[in-house]
Amino acid sequence: MPHDHSAHAGHAHAAPPPGGGFQAAFAIGIALNILFVIAETAGGLWANSAALLSDAGHNLSDVLSLALAWGAAWLAGLPATRRYTFGYRGATIQAALLNTALLYAALGFILWETLDHLRHPAPVNGKLVMLLAGLGIIVNGITALLFRSGQKGDVNVRGAYLHMLTDALVSVGVVAGGGLVLLTGWAWLDPVIGLIILGVIAYSSWGLLRDSLRLGLQAVPEGIDPEAVRAWLLAQPEVESVHDLHIWSLSSSGHDAALMAHLVRPGGADAAWLGALTKGLETNFHIHHSTVQVEDGELSGGCHSHCEISPSLAQAAS
Repeated sequence: MPHDHSAHAGHAHAAPPPGGGFQAAFAIGIALNILFVIAETAGGLWANSAALLSDAGHNLSDVLSLALAWGAAWLAGLPATRRYTFGYRGATIQAALLNTALLYAALGFILWETLDHLRHPAPVNGKLVMLLAGLGIIVNGITALLFRSGQKGDVNVRGAYLHMLTDALVSVGVVAGGGLVLLTGWAWLDPVIGLIILGVIAYSSWGLLRDSLRLGLQAVPEGIDPEAVRAWLLAQPEVESVHDLHIWSLSSSGHDAALMAHLVRPGGADAAWLGALTKGLETNFHIHHSTVQVEDGELSGGCHSHCEISPSLAQAAS
């Protein structure tokens, strides 16, 4: 039996492009960390410090992460095209996934090097270790502050913030370790501290890995209860049922949620009713992109999950 559909896509574009307000922060953070990686690597080799080399390797992965996040944020600000109808906002999700993979790959390499230093401990220049790690506290602390204001609304920005904050805290540990090596002369302390650093980094990055995977799999964004959304839709005037409800994020931003749903409502719906519906989704659930297909229950006979949308009857807005 043919179905009678009325479809509407309501969008609110109040949310800024993901990471769009942090272009200068990315540039400054990358420049500072490149200089610090060079200094820390040279110092780690000179001081024969596994802890310094571990921290330098992690800082190098942070430089790559910042560059990827910056590029993705720039892409996300580009307009949609006929081929990429959602624009390039999804680049921030792919960047978050790639950044996490790079981070754990770097951790694996550094772990191998640190274990080698533990098997073959060598004298460590504790003063140089403390000096460079102290510089790391300053560099990473300043970079973390650049991203602090936006770390709650975007996984990309939060990744940059957590990387830098973790590095600053790790540098505090390296300073303390360098002091202990200087006081005791125990060379094995340095690689042990390196292992502790790796553990702290891996643990602190787990949440970023989890959130990146959820975004990549188009899970319902954090802070949105899908059952609450379903109940709210069912509570709208004359809505008999809701099916094919999908909620996902178009980018790494927490303000870029999208919704698609089929509602059964006898008599269909007019523009005013649909406008109020999409406005309510935005106000109550922060869903800024919604596409709702309204089916006339009497005519459709109850469309279900495999019903098809006729392109000629679908009305969309970017």
